[in-house]
Amino acid sequence: MKKELEHSFVELLEKHQNIIHKVCRLYTNNYDAHNDLFQEITIQLWKAYPKFRGDAKFSTWMYRVGLNTAITLYRKSKRTVNTQDFNGVEFKIKAENYDDTEEEQLKILYKAVHQLNDIEKALVFLYLEDKDYREISETLGISEVNARVKMNRIKTKLRTILNP
Repeated sequence: MKKELEHSFVELLEKHQNIIHKVCRLYTNNYDAHNDLFQEITIQLWKAYPKFRGDAKFSTWMYRVGLNTAITLYRKSKRTVNTQDFNGVEFKIKAENYDDTEEEQLKILYKAVHQLNDIEKALVFLYLEDKDYREISETLGISEVNARVKMNRIKTKLRTILNP
C-alpha cells in the first residue's frame, strides 16, 4: 500500500511540478531560495498527501499547499528552512530545470507582483493560471465576491506600478 501511495504521489508531482516552480518564482529572488522553497513545498505535499481526499483536483490542492507553505515561510523573519531528511525515502523525484530568463515581459510582471502583499500575490498567480473565481475562492479560503473585489483592486494597483 505504501509503495502505491509513493508511486501515485511521485507521478502526480512530476506531472504538476511546474505549479511549485511558479509559486517559488513568486516568493523567492534567487536560485538557492527557489530550490529551498521547492524542497519544502514538496515535503509538505508529501506529508499531507495521505490526507488528500480528492474533493478538489490535485492541482488545486497542490496550489493551496504550495501557496500556504510559501506564505508561512516567507512571513517569518528567519529565512532558514528546516527540512526533513529524504535519505530514508526510496523514490527519486526527477526535477526539470526551470529557466526563468526567457521572457523579458515576465520579468517585468514578476517585479511588479513582488511589490504586492502575500495574499495579493497568490490571487494574481491563480488568476494568471486561468482559474475561475470559484476555484480561486476555494484555494484561498475567501468568498467568491471577495476574490473578485480584491482582484479588481490589485489590477488597479498593478497598473499604477507598471505605468507610474
